[in-house]
Amino acid sequence: MIAHRGLSGVEQENTAAAFIAAGNRSYFGIECDIHITKDNVFVICHDAHTARISPVSYVIKEVSYKELAGVFLFDRASEETKSYLTILTLKEYLAIASKYQKHSFIEIKPEFTMKEIEQFLFEISKYGSLDMITVISFNYSNLKRIHKLNSSLRLQYLLERPSDVAIELCRNIAADADIFYQNVTKSDIVRLHKNNIKVNVWTIDNPVVAKKFIRWGADYITTNILE
Repeated sequence: MIAHRGLSGVEQENTAAAFIAAGNRSYFGIECDIHITKDNVFVICHDAHTARISPVSYVIKEVSYKELAGVFLFDRASEETKSYLTILTLKEYLAIASKYQKHSFIEIKPEFTMKEIEQFLFEISKYGSLDMITVISFNYSNLKRIHKLNSSLRLQYLLERPSDVAIELCRNIAADADIFYQNVTKSDIVRLHKNNIKVNVWTIDNPVVAKKFIRWGADYITTNILE
């Protein structure tokens, strides 16, 4: 079970509070999303801007990390801003995952240049074992660049559907599949496994649905709340 953006069913997504809450529970891994600022700092945020999670609307790639660091985020329950809810750096997220010995699932949101991928690989290499990190992305170019530089790093290709083309793309870079659960059947999982591709399904918050995918043999379930 992978905590989607941390324990986002309880705490504001992608914050230290959400990651620590997941760290204190039984999750195998903690997922996060990253962007890069104008001054080349990797930060944790799902959207390309801060408008949904704070009263301030910054486009991440257009501002410095110092500007982002001064933004307080909405509390999930009260919808009031809290001074302890801020945008973290990738380094801070990795430090939390490492402390709680959780596998890190890092989703790269925008397309990164090769130079940015090199910087990203350098940063994650400083936090424990790379065996504790999986990189995921909808952008195949990101995964292809990573595979070229480090063919042993675990990858998952985010997909809407497990098409034949998608399976071949996964095979080309030794990536597993991370698929929207409503578009996955039992036969899809069997077919992916026959191609030596593990299956992560997202995002499941219904325990009945989760148990079905466990019976079907899904390798990972990404969730906002289930353990």
